[in-house]
Amino acid sequence: MKSTRRRAIAAAVALGSACAAGFAWANGYPSKPITLVVAYPAGGDTDALARLFAEKLAARVGQPVVVDNRPGASGIIGSAYVSKAPPDGHTLLLAPSTFSIAQLVLKSGGASGYDVLNGFTPIVQTGSLPLFLVAGSASGLATLKDLVGAAKGGKPLTYASPGSGSPMHILGEMFNRAAGVNLAHVPYKGVAPAVNDVLGGHVPATFITLGPVAPYFANGKMLPLAVASRERSPLAPKVPTLLELGYKDVEVTAWNGLWGPRNLPPEIVKTLNGHFNEILKMPDIVSRMAVLGTVPVGGRADALGKINAADFERFGKVIKELGIQAD
Repeated sequence: MKSTRRRAIAAAVALGSACAAGFAWANGYPSKPITLVVAYPAGGDTDALARLFAEKLAARVGQPVVVDNRPGASGIIGSAYVSKAPPDGHTLLLAPSTFSIAQLVLKSGGASGYDVLNGFTPIVQTGSLPLFLVAGSASGLATLKDLVGAAKGGKPLTYASPGSGSPMHILGEMFNRAAGVNLAHVPYKGVAPAVNDVLGGHVPATFITLGPVAPYFANGKMLPLAVASRERSPLAPKVPTLLELGYKDVEVTAWNGLWGPRNLPPEIVKTLNGHFNEILKMPDIVSRMAVLGTVPVGGRADALGKINAADFERFGKVIKELGIQAD
């Protein structure tokens, strides 16, 4: 009996020590600089957000947070890098919603070496980005009714997007189907050239996030025709939704979120989620995100996993039905 009791006590002490050591390790996080990977070039919206968050997170955790741009293949290169990183919380990924669909639209996506549904640990959805249909003033299109009427009347019209296979491209093709029109897609390598060509009158309209185009609304160089979110955006409350204007099943909202490698310890997820939920409430962060066309979200870690899975399923079907591919 005594021997059995001694073994039980010893086992309990060992288990307690192991748990204590585990929590001590988690509570000591981070123990070195954190790398925040952005799978796109410097200067874009995701990069700008990453640098905002990096500064705030570094001040809270007492370690440098370094933004590492690893662009290529619609975000697949940077995402693959993080998927292979040690799950210790020192390598993270800030990704836009292209994360969910990149493998679906690229011919080589299946060879990327990671599982977009199960190969990462969701930490927090940082923001939501409503997508707008915007016309250039040179187009002569003042309303969505003008655009659809012109298209149905036989006028050849095009729309710009930041790239083939982007959420904006998918939205454009969903709108074509819902409206019964055939706006030809003109893909660009990024937001800036797409916006410039709409401003220059080379392309009449674009599906785009708000940040890059909002400065042109006040001077009349661009006109917002509709927003593709379920409800009007608080960033542009006067712009009607596509649903209000009679177009169903054309709801597409972009987002961004923070991810870690698979099997990131729950205590680290909880720590990072808590920090970001506080960061996303800071007035200077809220105002800066608004300039970038982003509404702060926050919330539980699993909410990000759910929106990723929902987009993967929904847009997977749309991509297949409409034959959408990236260059």
